[in-house]
Parts: sequence; structure tokens; C-alpha cells
Amino acid sequence: MATLPNPLPTLATDPSGRSLGLQLPPGRVIDEVLWYADGPASLSGWTALQRAPRKAGLLPLLIDAGGELGGPENWELLPEETSYPGDHDAEEVLAEAWDEWPGLAPAGTHGADPEARAAEAVAALLEAAPRSADHRLALVPARRSADVPAAFGWTGPLNYEPDVARLCAVLRSWEDRFGARVIALSYARLTVSVAAPPTTPAEAEALAVEHFAFCPDESGEDLQAYAKRLVGAHTWSFWWD
Repeated sequence: MATLPNPLPTLATDPSGRSLGLQLPPGRVIDEVLWYADGPASLSGWTALQRAPRKAGLLPLLIDAGGELGGPENWELLPEETSYPGDHDAEEVLAEAWDEWPGLAPAGTHGADPEARAAEAVAALLEAAPRSADHRLALVPARRSADVPAAFGWTGPLNYEPDVARLCAVLRSWEDRFGARVIALSYARLTVSVAAPPTTPAEAEALAVEHFAFCPDESGEDLQAYAKRLVGAHTWSFWWD
């Protein structure tokens, strides 16, 4: 795999991002794996980053810095120990975690633009968050939204999966089948927006199997009850203990 150029060292010397065609609010580069804003996130800030950074090889992310561990400067980031998502097969990753694996769920029918749906989901997160001031914007050097967690060595699922790139392979599959976008991360939670969610109970139940294999810690309910909540759901959230 060819290594993509990392534009973050440029932001370390040019905090405004103008040399990359960006107009960034005050922020800082952390370990040359992500840029992190100093102040609270806003929807207008997200949409500005969503439109601008692709040409620079950067994708936007909302980071919840609440909780006792705070923001990513206090997290254990292991990019050097993370493999490449494209080296893994999503179905193989999920099948390893589920006895009598039934196969991948059918793709959804795209009815909305994935980027527009991502912005709507971010707006909903910021409006509903009890500690909205703890949410900060970030930029990560990645070409695909699904690769964002691996790109900066996020270790939220470390107790379950030591190589987050394997889970990113599943996110790639969801990106292709359901228009999913990684929009938010905290120390151990991942949230994606979904442009084409399942529309029938049968489709949702097939997808629920994938979710349970992807993140066994998330749901305390049975598969059928969980599946009901996936019908038409435009946001999926996963938490690892």
C-alpha cells in the first residue's frame, strides 16, 4: 500500500490552513495524526470543513472531549500499530465474531446524499448533546470516511479488537451499502450517519447481526428488539467497554 501524503505537518506551521486552501479556526495538530479545534464545534464549522478539505486529503470529524479522559491529547493513539483497512475483508471480520454467520445484509436504497445526511446527523448531535461545549471539530488525513478511525490510530475498541483497521473494513462495507459516514468519536464511542438505512424488519434484522458482531458491548437488548430501532434510523452508535 502506498502511503498517502500527510498534510498535518503543514498545519503545524500554518495554523490557518490557507496554504492547503482551508480557513481553520484556532486549533492544534496532535502527534501529526489529527488537527483538533480549540473551541466548541458548530454546525457551520462542520459544513465548512466538510466542503473544503478533501482536496487536502483531510476529512472532518466531531470529537466528544467530555468525560474524565477529555480529548484526544489524553487518549492512547496507536497509528503505528494499525494496519490498512483495505487489507481486510468485512465479511470475514464479522463472520469471525458470529457463530452460524448468515452473510451480509442487503444494501439499502440511497434516498439522500450521504454528505448531506452526515451534516444533518451532526446538527442533531450538537443540538441533543448535554455537554455540547465538549464537542470539537477535527481533521484526519484519510481519503475515505470509513478509514478515519484507523488513520489516527483510535483505540476505542482495543479491549475487543486490537487493530481498528479491521473494523474500518466493516465501515467501508457500510459506506458502500448504506451510505454510512463516520461523523463522531469519543474515547470509546463511534457514531456514523446513514443515508440508506434498512426499511423493513427483515432487512434490519440482517443488519442487526452485523452490528452485534461489530460491537458486542453496545446493546443490552435482544437482536429482534434492537433490529426494530434500525428501521429508518439515520444514525448508528457503538460503544466498547
